[in-house]
Amino acid sequence: MTDWHAIDDLHDIHADLPRFGAALTALAARLGLDIAPLDADHISLRCHQNATAERWRKGFEQCGELLSENIINGRPICLFRLHTPVMVAHWQFSIVELPWPGEKRYPHEGWEHVEIVLPGDPETLNARAVALLSDEGLSQPGISVKTSSPKVERERLPNPTLAVTDGSVTIKFHPWSIEDIVASERE
Repeated sequence: MTDWHAIDDLHDIHADLPRFGAALTALAARLGLDIAPLDADHISLRCHQNATAERWRKGFEQCGELLSENIINGRPICLFRLHTPVMVAHWQFSIVELPWPGEKRYPHEGWEHVEIVLPGDPETLNARAVALLSDEGLSQPGISVKTSSPKVERERLPNPTLAVTDGSVTIKFHPWSIEDIVASERE
């Protein structure tokens, strides 16, 4: 089996991993968020060009399997289960989210966010996520918080999201794992 970091089409995101890891750790520290006990179930990329998304897809097809492909908010998003995980902080991510470019322009092409699962009532997700963050962290300049409820046509589980970003990297919170969401689409 080929490791993802040995694939030429993925060389740029392999090189980007140290930057992302450092930025993510710095964001967590700014927010007063202890990531050690938290379960993050997948990691996500952002790119500006369809050609980049196609190249990354070709690379992931060589080192993993396509778990899901859907149109979300008007753009394709693929989920891949990798044979060798992506390592960030203490996490090992077997699932990578690859969205095609959308309306928003991101400051960087490469790794952009992790998604943390906070099991429990979807109605209380925001309160549970915010409780993990310090008041000082949330009120810092450059920190923004956004809530959304992305939905796929066949999805049966409510999947609210709370995203906290510094404009460089983002930490997202969900009540369900991505595998639970994908399974709900197939029911």
